[in-house]
Amino acid sequence: MANEELLRTHLQELRRGTVVAASLVALRQPGYGYALLQRLTEHGFPVDANTLYPLLRRLEDQGLLTSEWNTDESRPRKFYRTSDEGEEILGRLLDDLSAIQTSMTGLIEGVDR
Repeated sequence: MANEELLRTHLQELRRGTVVAASLVALRQPGYGYALLQRLTEHGFPVDANTLYPLLRRLEDQGLLTSEWNTDESRPRKFYRTSDEGEEILGRLLDDLSAIQTSMTGLIEGVDR
């Protein structure tokens, strides 16, 4: 079972780096925290609420997300959306993820650079 725990730790580290990019992609369409949590989980990015909400606040503080309150329903919800600056950063992140995938594939297949 020690190997399962070790694997879980490494998988968590691997996914942690992709949650920012996944959130910026998902929030190209406005969404609130809980809906984002569900959407990310459905797409293979399980995130704890105690991780996601601080991340959303941090991305908003960095100018990568914008937000506004929707009070149309009985329960007000804060909707987030990827900002123009967030799109710019997301593009760079996705380029880097693609480069990492290409490098990993080359390494696995033994392709020399």
